[in-house]
Amino acid sequence: MSGRSFLALTLTPEAPLEDWLVALDHQITRSVGFFAGKPVILDLSMMQADTPNLAFLLPALKERGIRVLGIENGDRSWPAVADWEWPESPVGGRSSGPITAPEEEPEGPPAPTTLLIEDPVRSGQHIVWPDGDVVILGAVASGAEVSAGGSIHIYGALRGRAIAGIGGHGNARIYTRNLAAELVAIDGFYATAEEMDPACTEKPAQVLLSGEALLFRPLP
Repeated sequence: MSGRSFLALTLTPEAPLEDWLVALDHQITRSVGFFAGKPVILDLSMMQADTPNLAFLLPALKERGIRVLGIENGDRSWPAVADWEWPESPVGGRSSGPITAPEEEPEGPPAPTTLLIEDPVRSGQHIVWPDGDVVILGAVASGAEVSAGGSIHIYGALRGRAIAGIGGHGNARIYTRNLAAELVAIDGFYATAEEMDPACTEKPAQVLLSGEALLFRPLP
């Protein structure tokens, strides 16, 4: 069995909306392309029915090329949102905590494509590296999550979640010296612990994508 999973960013606007949009534009200018192609959840928990200029919020995001996948914590009965196309928010999502958009430097050497983590990734930690591979010299604990645009290399045990190939990189792989994961995924196709090949669990293994199915192979 296989399925599709997606990572989405959450935007939580605050009043006054004019100032919030100015700050958003500043972030977009510093991190060109950060929102490109990424689904976004619009969280209206800081809004009220009478928040000034609320009606213009969703059109303003669309003008900036931000694709709103779902809307949460708002009320469709508010007059200000009566004309919105209100997409249903995906069910079952988990928060990964705040994410800081990387700032683009106009000069200097290019950013490295591989993230090296020498310490273990502890329960509750979320590592997101969309620019390339992630190499972890220790273990990934249960309840931890590692996401990479490229492959994930774990020299210790993988007991949490590993999500490789985010952004459409189906040739990415996951390597670990002990496959005991809660979930593994490549390019949105995932397998839970119950769906993994028992011949490869609790052993050195690699995970790769073939078509729309994950394959599990032993490592020497």
